[in-house]
Amino acid sequence: QVQVVESGGGLVQAGDSLRLSCVVSGRTFSDYAMGWFRQTPGKEREFVAAVSRSVSGAYVADSVKGRFAISRDNAKSTVYLQMNSLKPEDTAVYFCAAGRASFYYTFYVGQSDYEFWGQGTQVTVSS
Repeated sequence: QVQVVESGGGLVQAGDSLRLSCVVSGRTFSDYAMGWFRQTPGKEREFVAAVSRSVSGAYVADSVKGRFAISRDNAKSTVYLQMNSLKPEDTAVYFCAAGRASFYYTFYVGQSDYEFWGQGTQVTVSS
């Protein structure tokens, strides 16, 4: 059974940093492209960042470019989202997702490409 478990959320002040972690078990982690999404009440889930099976293929949304970075450690079956210079508008539930990728450098932006999702971790940024 696949488990996707996020951690690292919390309450911070504007300008602070947080690092989210996501551990995947039950599958060969290195077979999967990984992504982070976020959602606020009343809004659709939105793409934040993605990384390919190879850490060299990464992409972040324009809304967080220059502030957020995604990385992965295949030996630890873990993907990270480093969030710097946080803003109140970054407040959301952050979800981690895994999507099987045939090619080593493929990453996914669309939610439908991801098969497995975590339960989410809350990030709240106060002004």
